[in-house]
Amino acid sequence: MGALHTIVTASSIPIVPAQAGGAFLLGLLLFVIFAIVLPYWVYTDAKSKGSDNALLWAIIVFLAPLLGLVLYLLLGDDY
Repeated sequence: MGALHTIVTASSIPIVPAQAGGAFLLGLLLFVIFAIVLPYWVYTDAKSKGSDNALLWAIIVFLAPLLGLVLYLLLGDDY
């Protein structure tokens, strides 16, 4: 083997501050969508359908966003 063989690792690739900031903003945006907007939407949708369990559905979606949303969409009209 010669000196030309080098191993590239993730730590050897520099992260530009703008990239790190972009990842942070994307993570923050996803957090806002999943933690705030989805439970609010579920609550208002359930209330508009006359559900007595609107707050419970919003709490479920807040605690488990994807699973809670799927459960609400499948079972929300029944409960």
